Amino acid sequence: MATSAAATYADAYNNTEPTASVFSLGVDGQWNGSGSTFVAYCFHSVEGYSKFGSYTGNGSADGPFVYTGFRPAFVMIKDTGSVEQWQMVDSARDTYNVVDSVLFPNSSGTEASASSTYRDFLSNGFKVRTTDVSQNGNGRTYIYMAFAESPFKYSTAR
Repeated sequence: MATSAAATYADAYNNTEPTASVFSLGVDGQWNGSGSTFVAYCFHSVEGYSKFGSYTGNGSADGPFVYTGFRPAFVMIKDTGSVEQWQMVDSARDTYNVVDSVLFPNSSGTEASASSTYRDFLSNGFKVRTTDVSQNGNGRTYIYMAFAESPFKYSTAR
């Protein structure tokens, strides 16, 4: 798992936005090499079960609220514009707010707990409670994935 910033690379995905059912591969051998095996993990939001999206940081200790429609059990965040680490937090290790035990999946480091990683898990989303640029730099864009603590819609969540 890389820490690179987001970039455009036409040879990887034909410079084509994915749809709900298809994503395109380009001619670059790193993504579409003849005789090679590749695995793609494609996610989409399922109401009441999972949410994937982005938010904009405000640089304040009273950071942005991200609506998911459920109380998260797991959230992973990445700053799209810089070489910041991915951050994973969950309600299994932090059973009450603030949620500050963080794992870095792109690192071999151990779990960390610090004021720079504060966030709250709420009944309908999560609230960032830090000025740390890795998750709340003013005007910066962050992508996230979240999964529900108690999913209430099971029909398409398999």
